[in-house]
Amino acid sequence: MLQPVNAQAANSAAPTRPTEAIRALFSQHGVRDVECIFPDISGYPRGKLMPAASFLAAGELRICQAIPMQAVTGDYSYNPVFPDSDPDVRLLPDYRTASLAPWASVPRGVAIHDCMELDGTLCQFAPRSILKTVLANYAALGLTPVVAPEIEFYLTAPNADPAQPLQAPAMRGGRAEVGQSAFSLNMLNELAPFWNELRDACQTLGIATDTWIHEVGATQYEINLIHGDAVAVADQAFLFKYAAREIALKHGLNAVFMAKPIAGSAGSSMHLHISVVDAQGDNVFSLPDGGESPRLGHFIAGLQAHLPDLMLMLAPNVNAYRRYVSGSQAPINLQWGYDNRTTGLRIPASGPAARRVENRVAGADANPYLAIAASLAAGLKGLQEQRTPSAPQAGNGYDQAHSLPRSMEAALQKMQHSSIARELFGDQFVTGYCAVKALELESYQSEISAWERRFLLPQV
Repeated sequence: MLQPVNAQAANSAAPTRPTEAIRALFSQHGVRDVECIFPDISGYPRGKLMPAASFLAAGELRICQAIPMQAVTGDYSYNPVFPDSDPDVRLLPDYRTASLAPWASVPRGVAIHDCMELDGTLCQFAPRSILKTVLANYAALGLTPVVAPEIEFYLTAPNADPAQPLQAPAMRGGRAEVGQSAFSLNMLNELAPFWNELRDACQTLGIATDTWIHEVGATQYEINLIHGDAVAVADQAFLFKYAAREIALKHGLNAVFMAKPIAGSAGSSMHLHISVVDAQGDNVFSLPDGGESPRLGHFIAGLQAHLPDLMLMLAPNVNAYRRYVSGSQAPINLQWGYDNRTTGLRIPASGPAARRVENRVAGADANPYLAIAASLAAGLKGLQEQRTPSAPQAGNGYDQAHSLPRSMEAALQKMQHSSIARELFGDQFVTGYCAVKALELESYQSEISAWERRFLLPQV
């Protein structure tokens, strides 16, 4: 069961005041203000702009408790789980994340904050809190997850009219990209001013990138982050999406992280590579002789058993469910296999130290903190229950039944009535999260689509 976690205990490795290195950095660059940000449930940066002098003096900062649960529409749920008094939470900076804000037009700092209740516990509505609480459950067993995300996204031309489809931007020759250019190095050389600035931004923000590739879709790309601590990696994914969007706008582009932004084109995923190490740093998915440990199967079985109830954390928006199409390189079920990209869960070929599970279900639109938390919580439950997975899929995973939810509504209903979701994440979070997602779904369903006007207007 999810229990309140003391914010300082969850951040025990972090400095409690700004370090001399931060002071020197801000002084060197003449930083005037600091973006004190945190991810809301959509993974969107919220927060306040604070004078640098106040930030360096560790001044107290508060914000409404409801803000982490703000809907993508800007609305708030009036579910009784949210107090009518709309109380404050404190914003507690994680000084390890403090850096320059590379998208700012004037020297500005940025730092990720935790939302903490006034009693000193982490706010149970805040995504970073949810991930930290899952990690505390691992730590209690002497275990530490290691995570590496792969994030796909599109670069598109400006889109001033949301009724019009997204279009690929013009390249150096004046034309938009067409055809299949997956893994093309020529296409990685296009839009060079944007890429140069984004790479510099990643270095400034401490985002540990590995490889960059051109993906299947026109002007679709993938960034791989180096494996590491789950919160640190989620922070990097959060900052990467923020930086990519801001820098793209500077260059007359849109960085698009929707799961299925363009009809007929490839969807965008956020694959999560996960392993677990013990107190000695040894991978628990491998035996001392290098063979496969039974714990790998238990972890896989936990994902198979419990992710169906948590799909709303991996596919949080109406658009996300358009991605799960047979034969599209996106999964349609939670079958697993060795080096098999047709399954939802893949075991890449690797040595014993790097043995891991690749969760291929999460979309690029998922909040990285919540997608990682859902995957780790489901896997840990499988370890604790010593569950047995299905037989590995040797052939085409698309030959098996489509067992993932077909819509946001189906995923919402499943999570609302899930006892395992409430056991893993607590009644407050599940009730609040589902209330906000129901609000978003209602907003979507109230809008008349282009499809309805195109086909129904002339014929019914």
